[in-house]
Amino acid sequence: MSALLPTIFTTTGLIGGFQTARATKNRQLGGIVLAAAGAAAFLGWKKNAGSGTAAALAATYVAAFGASHPLAKKMGAWPAVYTVTGATALASLLLGRRRK
Repeated sequence: MSALLPTIFTTTGLIGGFQTARATKNRQLGGIVLAAAGAAAFLGWKKNAGSGTAAALAATYVAAFGASHPLAKKMGAWPAVYTVTGATALASLLLGRRRK
């Protein structure tokens, strides 16, 4: 699996989950998008980089979601979501590559 695919999943989960929750006014639906994308990313990371790295990147993904909330109070909702998404995508690209 390409290292890019899990990164696309995390980006979709963070941005798409927020947008889904905001557009539908249903936070649980946004959470489903977030969780489904995170699970798909985890499987990709596990295949590419192993279980330990996949677990660390999944923790990063969850931490990014959590960090976006207090960050939103300081910089606004969308800038916070884009910031944590960028950081998570970078971690995914750097650490989630195929093992050699």
